[in-house]
Amino acid sequence: MWASLSQLTPLPDDTLVYCAYEYTQSNARFAVTVDPANSALAEGKAAIDAARARGEPTVHSRLGDEKATNPFLRPHDPAIRQQLGFDAAAPDWQVFGAIRAAKDRF
Repeated sequence: MWASLSQLTPLPDDTLVYCAYEYTQSNARFAVTVDPANSALAEGKAAIDAARARGEPTVHSRLGDEKATNPFLRPHDPAIRQQLGFDAAAPDWQVFGAIRAAKDRF
């Protein structure tokens, strides 16, 4: 799964990404548990919560925003690694697996 997702990160930040269903609010609630100090994530979560409260969809998104806020695209991030108990030497796929496991338990 990490091998597939890692192919997205080289794409331009203005690339639009579409998911198959409305999942952004639940994913944002999860994301803050593994990346609590990310201010871009906190701002994005607030915007998502407000849009959903108004009954508005949150699908599509810009890849640049996903790169800044989506922990599944950021296993290399030092703050996420620290939150999950990994050091800089851990391979990205291993950190990604821990993020996925945390989501499964969320």
